[in-house]
Formats: sequence, structure tokens, C-alpha cells
Amino acid sequence: MRQPVLLIRGKSIAETWEKSLVALWKKGISVKTEYDRAADPASRDATVILVVRQPLAEPRIHLGFPGGLEDLEKYRQEVVLGIHDHWIDPTEGKWTYTYHSRLFNYSLPENPDKKVNQIDLLVEKLAAVPYTRRAQAITWIPFTDPLTDDPPCLQRIWCRLLKSEEGEYSLVMNTHWRSRDAYRAAFMNLFGLTELQREIARRVSEKIGNPVHLGQYTEMIDSYHIYGESFTDFTARFLPLLGKRRFYDRERLKSRTLRSDDPVVTESVAYARCLLEKEKESGQRGRLF
Repeated sequence: MRQPVLLIRGKSIAETWEKSLVALWKKGISVKTEYDRAADPASRDATVILVVRQPLAEPRIHLGFPGGLEDLEKYRQEVVLGIHDHWIDPTEGKWTYTYHSRLFNYSLPENPDKKVNQIDLLVEKLAAVPYTRRAQAITWIPFTDPLTDDPPCLQRIWCRLLKSEEGEYSLVMNTHWRSRDAYRAAFMNLFGLTELQREIARRVSEKIGNPVHLGQYTEMIDSYHIYGESFTDFTARFLPLLGKRRFYDRERLKSRTLRSDDPVVTESVAYARCLLEKEKESGQRGRLF
């Protein structure tokens, strides 16, 4: 048996994610996971490369992802702003990491007070040398991560500025993943990481004094999978959407995607911000992707 390697291209994150699930379902192989229960089927698995040509292209929101629209805003703030970094406390059985903490406040166990803001360094490098190959940030800590039950899926990000013949800059970004829950987590990951790409572009633009557009976003994923426990929901809820609804229709009940400026989405963003305020007061914990 060979590990399939699938290349998926799309214009938007919604289109690319949808295509990736269809291809994975058709061409993936059966592989057990360390999270399977006794009755669970083996996961559907493949090595996958996702290429999003225009990360901010509309319609950007896919209604097939398992979660509420407010979860996208909460996840954006988690990745870009670090709103849940204070939940990290492995000694108390809480989270062992967030992507924000590893990217913006990387530290090693023997010297936790010495922190490295890798995104700051990445921005400085791109501003100084746009064509550099060294603008990257990592998440993996080999002293601890191989020993935990929930190590980071995202391993590394890499960025570069490209300059057009007209002199306009665009930021391309690659991310590398050891593992990815294609159905339950990947769309939120795509949303959150392209929002981080947007933030990096904004910061580089400020440094160089020129506009920086968002260029191509690419992911390399070693194990892109649908868990066996998700098969029933995937086949009963996601797959029927493809036949019942158009990819985009202004009538929401006929569409499987939404624009990010749709009133339903903007209202959900506002609702998410209210929920986050309540979380601060109650200390609630969410799910880590």
C-alpha cells in the first residue's frame, strides 16, 4: 500500500477546503489513529498539498464546517491575538500550547523566561530582505512535544515577499503540518492562518512603507485525515450539501458558502466578541485545533 499524495488547488479557502475533502474521501486510504475507540472505523488519510490562490477571495466562509460562525472569530483571535494563551498550564491538566504562544512567545523548558517572538523576527527579516529564504517560525519543542498526548499539528510557517513588474509587493505564506483533522478542524485552521498572513502583511507594509497584498497561501500536510468517528456526520451532513446547494447563491438556503461581509457573518463576529468577554469572566475552556 502507498500513501496517496494529493494536490488540491482553489481560488478561496472555502473552495480549496471543499475540494480537499472530496478528494480525500475518494482517494484516501484507511489508517488507524491513536484516538480511535473500539467501534470506530479507520480514518481516511492522505498526504495533501493545498494551494489557495487568493486567501481573501469571496465567498470565504464554507457552511459545511462543523462549528458555528462565531467560532471563526474566536479562533482568529486565538491565533492572531493570543486570547487563550493564559489557558496554557500542563501541570494542571490544561492546554500544553497554543499556536500563538509558540509563534509569538517561543521558549524552551529549561529557560521558560527567555522567550522569542518569532513573528517579530520574521517581519523584520522580510522588511530587510524581501526575497529571503529565512523568514520562518516553528512550533515544535522536541524536549516536550513527543511526550504529550496533544502535540502541535502545525509545525512551521514560511513567508516571502514577491515583487511584481509594476513594483507591487505580495506576501506568500506556506505552512507545514504533521497532522490535520480535515473535516473538523482544517477549515478553521485555514481561516485562522490566512488571518495571520493578513496580519504579517500589514506589519511588513508598515515597516517598508509600501502596500503588501496577500499572495498565495500553501499548506503541506503529512497526514490529512477524516476520523472514523466523523464518517456518519460527514456522509449525512457535508456530502449532501454538494448536491442540494450551489457553491454560492445570494439566497442563503441555496448556498453552501457565505461572503465574510454577509450580515449573518458580521453579526456572528459581534456575538463571538461578547462570548469572549464572558469567557474571561468564567474561565471557560474551548477545544484546541
